[in-house]
Amino acid sequence: MRDARVVSGTDRDAHSAPGSRPVRPAVLVTGASGTIGRAISLAFAQTGWFVGIHYHRNKHGATVTLEQVCAGGGDGALYQADLRNSPAVTQMIEAFASEAPPAWTCVCNAGISGSGILVRQREDQWSEIITTNLGGTFHCMQAVGRILCAGNGGSIVVIGSRAGVHGTTGQTAYAASKAGLVGLIRTAALEWGSCNVRVNLLLPGWQRSPLSGEAMSDHETWADHALHRTPSLESVARTVVHLAQAEDVSGQIWNCDSRHL
Repeated sequence: MRDARVVSGTDRDAHSAPGSRPVRPAVLVTGASGTIGRAISLAFAQTGWFVGIHYHRNKHGATVTLEQVCAGGGDGALYQADLRNSPAVTQMIEAFASEAPPAWTCVCNAGISGSGILVRQREDQWSEIITTNLGGTFHCMQAVGRILCAGNGGSIVVIGSRAGVHGTTGQTAYAASKAGLVGLIRTAALEWGSCNVRVNLLLPGWQRSPLSGEAMSDHETWADHALHRTPSLESVARTVVHLAQAEDVSGQIWNCDSRHL
């Protein structure tokens, strides 16, 4: 559902006439109350996009994102939904699509983490992570795909993890949920390509956020990275914007750091 809207600037007509769809491109970013989602939202806003800022429980964080979007001259609105709830997701997507241009973008960024080696993985934690990361993305893509395939196409960018390609010791459920996204986006890309709907997966590399927790050390040498550093958050966000606009790219895994896949 749509929760709030703030329009920056002096005249709403500069964005769109009342009751009409906006001329500028539009993007819905899930999990935009968090670190990576906020950076992605700001990058789109700086490029002139209308930004739909999704959140589940963290309304304060989403409001901060919206304030920063508008402070930079951008335009956006808040959208709330529990991504594990398919009807709620459909309602949110339809509300956003009603105000977006015919071809728009969805960035599926929302997700949670959790630690646990395989033999000690708690079933309740497994279910929560899989349902949120994989099931939530499935609900979003299904709702978005129905609309974009019936229109003029569009773009979906899913934020994945290298753990989904190589696995990570102690992150059984998280790695499995991210691995599932690879099959999901590649299948969607094949099924929706004839409708000009592009679907890609982006690996943001290590980013300092609540999800990374204490796993990211200040003294890490990043020996497995060719450049011996992780990508900046700003660079990752700009890459998401680029991938959303890449007209001939679909079904791909886009790696933002200097490690080999």
